[in-house]
Amino acid sequence: MTALKVVGTRVTRRRRLPGWLKQLSEIGISPSDADELRVRKAVLVLSSTLMASLSLVWVATYAALGLWVSAAIPFAYQVASAVSIYTFARTRRYRLFRRSQLWMSLLLPFALQWSLGGFKTGSAVALWAITSPLGALLFVGARQAIPWFAAFAGLVAVSGAIDPALAARAPHVPGGVVVTLFALNVLGVAAVAFALLQYFVRARERALAALEIEQAKSERLLLNVLPEPVAARLKEHEGIIADACPDVTVLFADIVGFTPLCGRLSASDVVALLDRVFARWDQLAADHGVEKIKTIGDAYMVVGGIPVPRQDHPQAIAEMALAMGSEFARVAIETGHALQVRIGIDTGPVVAGVIGRAKFIYDLWGDTVNTASRMESHAPPGTVQVTERTYERLRTRYEFRLRETIDVKGKGPMRPYLLLGRRGDHESAVAGDLPERSAGVANEHSTQDAS
Repeated sequence: MTALKVVGTRVTRRRRLPGWLKQLSEIGISPSDADELRVRKAVLVLSSTLMASLSLVWVATYAALGLWVSAAIPFAYQVASAVSIYTFARTRRYRLFRRSQLWMSLLLPFALQWSLGGFKTGSAVALWAITSPLGALLFVGARQAIPWFAAFAGLVAVSGAIDPALAARAPHVPGGVVVTLFALNVLGVAAVAFALLQYFVRARERALAALEIEQAKSERLLLNVLPEPVAARLKEHEGIIADACPDVTVLFADIVGFTPLCGRLSASDVVALLDRVFARWDQLAADHGVEKIKTIGDAYMVVGGIPVPRQDHPQAIAEMALAMGSEFARVAIETGHALQVRIGIDTGPVVAGVIGRAKFIYDLWGDTVNTASRMESHAPPGTVQVTERTYERLRTRYEFRLRETIDVKGKGPMRPYLLLGRRGDHESAVAGDLPERSAGVANEHSTQDAS
């Protein structure tokens, strides 16, 4: 979006230029040119035109003084620049145009100074040659500009070496003209150098701004895939990210009857419904400080206590589960679909890490994960079912109902508990206060306090 704004700003600025200047700036530009190349071509054409136009001052001054050789050098630069610009407009050979401009900017100022008798009488006109390495730095590249600067330094050294000989046969130029042209040379070179460097700085700032925008986008995408602490570790070093977590609480949630509903709804309605439910659950996860791990179909998985450790992760997950039920009930009412959610929770050790190279994911493994999944699949619709070890961590703060023994695949007989609500609430409801309860829940036995 920012890149489009930058391009749009450039286009607007070009439209504000006079018609003839706009046409001049577009000489040699091809429709296939990248935006940055278009700007470089336009700047080179305009700067070459400006310098050739300013040369008229030196042509007129030295011609008026009768210094025809000295006047012929800037005049030759004007003619050569006009020819090179015309050739560039016809052939669009940018490299040839760029090279010719750099060579003329380098050599002709020294030639003019030598014709005038050196630094003093020539008003240090060789200063204009610095535009050649500066132009190479801007239009060619940092490494490629080094030889151009070395050539400029070499010519300065040569000029210094031969200056006494040149001064001995220097033509007469009035002192006022020398001082005036010296001031014009300093001012003109400074103005051109400032303009080029300003362009360079602005180009760098645009590039940095665009890079920051892309980095921000990448950061957001990465944080949508990985938890922030894990993403930070992944950026700092490459390698396997794996942690053994001795105590976390895992939650699985599943929408009851969702598969038959998919057969009755359109694809867009199915996705819209899931998006509405999961978006609200995502917000609940952020509010309760727990980490969403993944969704698989209509199943939703979160964990408390990792990757940022916290002692109260069972309570955080319990609050999350109760809030999930309430939000889901609201969605069911809003959409008119008679749906229920069932939730399973377990507390214990897990192994966590990042797997994969393409579409990588932060995931959990271990018996706690499997057991929480089993609690969800065996839970009556509209309930939150927890294991005994989760119950032991929460029983002083929450109301539970003990279920009859169930046979859990891979675990054998288990006696889970149903989380009803916080202790002290006047009306303890099954997870989320859903409108209907399973008939089997009504026959459950009340929890007996072990104490």
